[in-house]
Amino acid sequence: MKSHDVDYQIFGHDIQMVEIGLDTDETVIAEAGAMTYIEQDIDFTAKMGDGTGGVMGSLFKLGKRMLTDESVFLTHFTNEGKQKRHVAFSAPFPGSVIPLNLAELGGEVICQKNSFLAAALGTQVDIAFHKRLGAGFFGGEGFILQRLRGDGMAFIHAGGTVIRKELHNETLRLDTGCLVGFSGDINYSIKLSGGLKTMFFGGEGIFLATLKGTGSIWIQSIPFSRLAERILAHAIVSDQGED
Repeated sequence: MKSHDVDYQIFGHDIQMVEIGLDTDETVIAEAGAMTYIEQDIDFTAKMGDGTGGVMGSLFKLGKRMLTDESVFLTHFTNEGKQKRHVAFSAPFPGSVIPLNLAELGGEVICQKNSFLAAALGTQVDIAFHKRLGAGFFGGEGFILQRLRGDGMAFIHAGGTVIRKELHNETLRLDTGCLVGFSGDINYSIKLSGGLKTMFFGGEGIFLATLKGTGSIWIQSIPFSRLAERILAHAIVSDQGED
């Protein structure tokens, strides 16, 4: 299924949102609750899945989303008027919106769980489990990933500042929580960060995400889980101080 050809504009710096323009009968899909505003003539409805694939394929994808506590519903926004109209989406926490032209990225991007924001209709939104079970027990954010496939625009969100790095038959290691996504031709694994002393006293965690190959990688400066931990720790200290 060829994706709808939508245009977009990203607003803001630290807390961004994306406004997507829809021509007549064009549709964009989004995670439930991501919408900020919609203009007149745009109708929206919650549907099971992304609207691609056959019945059995859709049921299989829905089953995987349920197993990973993802919502089985995506909201479909369609322009039913005769003029171009706009709908906007924003992330649930401070950070950046990343536009992905899937046609220019080999038709596939793997990204962190819960990072998907919106995409043109025709984009396949699926769950991608890591092949190695060890990653599931020790890799944290790195075990359950999202797979976006198609030839149109998709949008994901991440915390803080986001940079894009290009690998040319190279290897890059990074904190598992700081990995936002990578193009489909990158090999991804989770490995020990070093010797025992480094792992337990180095402060960089026991495991690191290792990416190898040729393609694009998106990295966030602060994952939401780390931000939440710092806020919670500060709140506990403040509460104890008041006592």
